[in-house]
Amino acid sequence: MEKTVEEIVQWLRERVHEAGVSGLMVGVSGGLDSAVVAHLIQRAFPDNSLGVMLPLKNNPEDMDHANKVMESSGINHLTVDLTETHQIMYTAIRSQLMEKNAFKTASDQLAGANLRARLRMSTLYTLAAHYNYLVVGTDNAAEWYIGYFTKYGDGGVDILPLVEFTKQEVREIGEYLGVPDEILAKKPSAGLWEGQTDEAEIGTTYDKIDAYLDGEEIPDKDKEMIERKHRRTAHKREPVKQFHRTDQ
Repeated sequence: MEKTVEEIVQWLRERVHEAGVSGLMVGVSGGLDSAVVAHLIQRAFPDNSLGVMLPLKNNPEDMDHANKVMESSGINHLTVDLTETHQIMYTAIRSQLMEKNAFKTASDQLAGANLRARLRMSTLYTLAAHYNYLVVGTDNAAEWYIGYFTKYGDGGVDILPLVEFTKQEVREIGEYLGVPDEILAKKPSAGLWEGQTDEAEIGTTYDKIDAYLDGEEIPDKDKEMIERKHRRTAHKREPVKQFHRTDQ
């Protein structure tokens, strides 16, 4: 594990040198993946790393856990509350949809949740411009494979240090780094709405996705779901498609 952590830390330093920036930053949600990233970037750049808490209809426990991550990692940190911003913006969008008879109740929860993810990422990039930092993503191998991230939200980042590690491997890295026990043990949640958990929304468990990625046998219904989600979310993992002229 020491070798793995050192390789990630060195990779982070190389990306900063390559980009000609001053350091790294991450949005800290109180969940496992962002906690591990916060610890890693603080190791890579003790004086030039930043953890940002972005409360927006969060479970209060998540913000308590995010604060504990700041303490356990020793990372520099700040908080930007986006609750009012989201409310004003989504109210304006919703009113226009209703005026045009385009509002769909079935889409409302997810649309509002995705706007939260995109507001958070816009905030991180605004801060990054002032600090001259790269924005570090938190997606692990399971989330990346099934597309469990918001396009141009939590998926809109500069670098992804955990993208080849399963959820269990990320947990093991967290244990080694000293991530607080209550964060290591909590149910994964993107904090998109009250009571939301990743596994309930995905429809299967991280253990099964990890097993699938490791080439192990899993129930057919879970395998079919994972493969279907992978196909449907291919656009999230690919560069923007471009039209190529044929008259040149």
